[in-house]
Amino acid sequence: MVMGPSLEAIARITSTARRVYRGGRDSNKARGGALAMVWAGSSLPSWVEFVSSWRTGFNMVGDTNGAWGFAKVAGDSVVAKERVVVDVVRENQVIVVVGETGSGKTYNPRMGMDALQVFPISRAAADQRAGRAGRTGPGTCYRLFTESAYQNEMLPDPVPEIQRTNLGNVVLLLKSLKVENILDFDFMDPPPQENILNSMYQLWVLGALNNVGALTEIGRKMVEFPLDPTLAKMLLMGEQLDCINEVLTIVSMLSVPSVFFRPKDRVEESDAAREKFFVPESDHLTLLNVYQQWKANQYHGDWCNDHFLHVKGLRKAREVRSQLLDILKSLKIPMTSCGMEWDVVRKAICSAYFHNAARLKGVGEYVNCRNGMPCQLHPSSALYELGYTPDYVVYHELILTTKEYMQCVTAVEPHWLAELGPMFFSVKDSDTSLLEHKKKQREEKTAMEEEMENLRKEQAETERVSRKREREKRVKQQQQVAMPGLKKGSNLRPKKFSL
Repeated sequence: MVMGPSLEAIARITSTARRVYRGGRDSNKARGGALAMVWAGSSLPSWVEFVSSWRTGFNMVGDTNGAWGFAKVAGDSVVAKERVVVDVVRENQVIVVVGETGSGKTYNPRMGMDALQVFPISRAAADQRAGRAGRTGPGTCYRLFTESAYQNEMLPDPVPEIQRTNLGNVVLLLKSLKVENILDFDFMDPPPQENILNSMYQLWVLGALNNVGALTEIGRKMVEFPLDPTLAKMLLMGEQLDCINEVLTIVSMLSVPSVFFRPKDRVEESDAAREKFFVPESDHLTLLNVYQQWKANQYHGDWCNDHFLHVKGLRKAREVRSQLLDILKSLKIPMTSCGMEWDVVRKAICSAYFHNAARLKGVGEYVNCRNGMPCQLHPSSALYELGYTPDYVVYHELILTTKEYMQCVTAVEPHWLAELGPMFFSVKDSDTSLLEHKKKQREEKTAMEEEMENLRKEQAETERVSRKREREKRVKQQQQVAMPGLKKGSNLRPKKFSL
């Protein structure tokens, strides 16, 4: 079992292992067996194929020289997060090769993007990976790093995910639990304050928080959905635009990993099958089209295999959609549909992602409208080979790999941005002067300052009333019990009478 940060790193390790196993480049020194490469993890549609590949032998990657004896190597790029137990190889000795590095997403609050970074693994992760060698039988672990690096360069434990992820859901949940000052909340692993402030700012932009940091009516509804705040806002906006049925499907498809399957030995066929589902204006609408086509074909798994789609991912999306539908019914939100008028759906998508808007700068190159961050269309996007390039787009997330790639992109109209995101965008009117624009900004700033001042007064009044009640309570507890005929300062002890 080879463990590394990516499939490319695993392939290099396996190539070296294959040469060693076969006795070097000299074929006369070969052992007579084949070394079959089996990919495990997120690259396979299901673990059933993984186990079946162990049983059947040379049906994936490897040297198929027709020999009866063979050895197999399992490559796993998502180790230490999933339990890999292969019972069918218990009769053989398991050899585990552990690399020094791992990969994972790290959120950058200043740029508002997730970076897929390669970093050294922790000592706990190294020990956990080594444990795979003896989990189901005897085995050996080979570590591709020195003992000095293990002791001095590796962290004892991995960095907690709460310290390297977007905290929008966490902040929204704490606000719903009446936690006023989140910066002083006693987290077990406190995240950076910059992440918390950025998440609060995003919730304010989406309308979940008001100017003083309290939950709005939209925010209270968003808490009910086990979704990212942007997806919850998209659902609620679909209610207003009468397209909640289509938005519900898109949100469900975004809640599961990519449903497109691209095997290395059939790249051209899979790309051609994927292009049949493309909606030229939007990757979000492409996902909607995939689900509707699957529904039209009675949710058959064979149809998914013919069109290079993960049937397991689509079934998971269908399950998520059913759960979200139950939540909508509990909130008494009626189901509405726009039919094939998908421009309304694009507007609902824009209402949730206007803060991730980008404008065209060059040929296929965009820049973020807020911070000027360069963005690229991913080659797998429906807009990548479009006949024209839209002037404005919104994207689901920004991923940093070799470049800053936008994932799940939708073309939008510029006036939608001004209508749905007035805190960032505005339409310049020819009859409006610069002085009038500045006057409007001053009025908005003054209104926000007055709102903050009113909040401070309310908090001060609430605190004063609370102190007064506490003082009255203490005074009441200290009062003496009144007894008839008792003089002030007299002793309360009863007198003793003798016979």
